[in-house]
Parts: sequence; structure tokens; C-alpha cells
Amino acid sequence: MSHAISWFEIPVTNYKRAKEFYNTVLEIEIKDSPMPEGNYGMFPYDDDNNGVGGGLVEMPGYSPSAEGVTVYLNGGNDLSTPLEKIITAGGKIVMPKTDIGENGFMAQFIDTEGNKIALHSWN
Repeated sequence: MSHAISWFEIPVTNYKRAKEFYNTVLEIEIKDSPMPEGNYGMFPYDDDNNGVGGGLVEMPGYSPSAEGVTVYLNGGNDLSTPLEKIITAGGKIVMPKTDIGENGFMAQFIDTEGNKIALHSWN
């Protein structure tokens, strides 16, 4: 086992809005993967090398939350870049860029759906 996590899912109430938020903040393209039960979109990941991946999910039984498990997304080369986009994309920063010593930097935000999510970068 090379990673403690193999997949994550972020529950959303408005798939289109959430997809636009994450595409904007992380400068990525979430790939639509419709399911019979609802909407699903996958974050980019390296499937060929068993990379960690995840998705946005809008389906019955999935409820956004600012409490519980915190998922840390890759903040890129400098955490300041995605943080600058969170407010204008409709989110709220709840912990600014914070130095965590030899482990780089972290921050936390509330997305457009009410989920508390964290970002990590080395700069």
C-alpha cells in the first residue's frame, strides 16, 4: 500500500456550481462521470500509477458538511494561488495559509456547498 487513501468523495448539493468552484480554485478540469442516481465528477488523477483520486458527488444520501473528516487537496506549487480564488469563486477561507514547519503549508476553506476542505502545499 503506497497511500493511506485511494479515493475520496466530496458531497455537493449543486454539482454544476461545485464543479465550477473546484475547476476555478484548483485550475483543473473535473471530468463528468454521470451515474444513474445523480451527478458525479472526477478530479484529475494518475490512474496508471495508482494515484489517489476523488470526485464530486450529488446523489441521495450524500450531504455536505463542515464537520467530520477533513480532506486535504493539493494546493499546487504555492498555496497562495488557489487561496486568492476561493472568495471570488464563492467560498470562504476559515484558516489562512499557515506554516506547518517541515511539512509545508496548509489552509482550510468552506466550499460553495458547505464542506470544510483543506489545501496543502510545500510553499
